[in-house]
Amino acid sequence: MTTVAPESDVRRHELAEFLRSRRERITPEQVGLPHGRRRRTPGLRREEVAHLSAVGVTWYTWLEQAREIQVSAQVLDALARALQMDRSERTHLFALAGATDPNPDAPCPTVTPSMRAMLDQLEPLPACIQNSRYDILAYNRTYGRLLCDLDALAPEDRNCMWLAFTNDDWRAAVADLPDVNRTMAAKFRASMAGHLAEPAWKTLLSRLENGSPEFREIWARHEVVDQSGREKYIRNAHVGLLHLEHTNLWLGPSPGPRLVTYVPLDAASRAGLERLLEVAVV
Repeated sequence: MTTVAPESDVRRHELAEFLRSRRERITPEQVGLPHGRRRRTPGLRREEVAHLSAVGVTWYTWLEQAREIQVSAQVLDALARALQMDRSERTHLFALAGATDPNPDAPCPTVTPSMRAMLDQLEPLPACIQNSRYDILAYNRTYGRLLCDLDALAPEDRNCMWLAFTNDDWRAAVADLPDVNRTMAAKFRASMAGHLAEPAWKTLLSRLENGSPEFREIWARHEVVDQSGREKYIRNAHVGLLHLEHTNLWLGPSPGPRLVTYVPLDAASRAGLERLLEVAVV
């Protein structure tokens, strides 16, 4: 007598295999993570996918083990973004999970090799690629030393909102910290309006509220502003005061991933950035 597995079991195992295959094809560098010397897992580790998706490591492990657990559309959306699925892969993911995609036209936030090459070519100008949640997805060497030592931070801490309200080095480098942080929080609130149900956004907001009384006080004001650029003074720990213009260049039709650049506004700042690049390459 032949036993046929229920369709739900088949779907769970197909979903598990699909997620594993997508995880293993992505390099850490594609999502802004260091490769590390002792990496044995092809592609991303499970805990890295869990972090990028703002879900629990155990929960994600169970998902790849085809355990019988419930998966919400919001979590599937977060996984699709973290694993940089294209439209066909995203559709397949939701079909395997038996769920309706709440955002079927969501763009893939891939940091391509050409984008990384562009960041390198912009040196000594500090430049990075951020998403609308202020996660730093990739950066060049000058940006990596502009406000703090990004290479020394855990990947989950490379978020401008988190650093602006909790990192001592970053905060010391910002000349007009109260005004800058108030503006950043207002921009973050404006961006979050379109992502209120997404786990990664809710996790970051909770982390900020728990980690910074200053953020809680500013957040309670419900201020919003757009994503316009502005002049900034940065007291770099290595080269001194820099007068820079902050500019956002959008990488798609909607205000999601963006190229952030800092252009010197005087000769002294230009020379300072050139010295900073020398520090960064040592």
